[in-house]
Amino acid sequence: MRIYDPNEPTLQALRGSNIELMLGVANGDIQALSDPSAASSWVQNNILAFTPDVVFRYIAVGNEISPSDQAASFVLPAMQNIYNAIVSANLQDQIKVSTAIQTSLLGNSYPPSAGSFADDANSYIGPIVQFLKQTGAPLLANVYPYFSYIGDTKDIRLDYALFTSQGTPVQDGSLGYQNLFDASLDALYSALEKAGVPDLEVVVSETGWPSEGGEAATVDNASTYYKNVINHVSAGTPKRPGKVIETYLFAMFDENQKGPAETERHFGLFSPNKQSKYELDN
Repeated sequence: MRIYDPNEPTLQALRGSNIELMLGVANGDIQALSDPSAASSWVQNNILAFTPDVVFRYIAVGNEISPSDQAASFVLPAMQNIYNAIVSANLQDQIKVSTAIQTSLLGNSYPPSAGSFADDANSYIGPIVQFLKQTGAPLLANVYPYFSYIGDTKDIRLDYALFTSQGTPVQDGSLGYQNLFDASLDALYSALEKAGVPDLEVVVSETGWPSEGGEAATVDNASTYYKNVINHVSAGTPKRPGKVIETYLFAMFDENQKGPAETERHFGLFSPNKQSKYELDN
């Protein structure tokens, strides 16, 4: 399970559940946590106060920070300070500290073997991935074939985004791609190779498809996407076959206050009345 800030009622509800949790540091809190004492207090109040009753797996320091954001220069210091506080509590083997990025940090993603970070992203992400390598933590990445598709419907087919394409729409050297999810992830792996961390693990910290509110946003398409991504992630990607892809579905519930796009309100697996929108086996 993933939550985006340390919401106390949620953390209390998770006590004793044995549900592994990815806990976020809100983007607005990152700058303050570049101070070591503040980071130590944050870990004390939001991690140690609930351990071991809540099973923390990851701390995600920020979500989709852009290199141009005011918080960008504080992400790595905050990660380092939180990591040091985790080490002080001797929890570094259980809890990994990372940050969740957008795939838009890639300047090139096609073909996947040419994947590389954009020039303006290199100075931001480079030191972060080196830190992750040193601490044995994965990079968290939000991967959305839906947004790639609606951004380029001329060149990207809907069936390629939904895992339903026949044949191999994209051939990249010896590797063939039947879906956009794999192509996006392998482009990120290629970028990490070029950044000097070829063995860094990637956890897909968000993926999903909206059920209404925009182009191709239908219950049928969303149901197809969620079912197929669930069935697919155990197989790995062409670049890393057989390597299970740890993946988080976004999101549990529709959120009526999100935006600005109408689709942002319709990514839930459940409606606000707790009724499931899809019949998913897993």
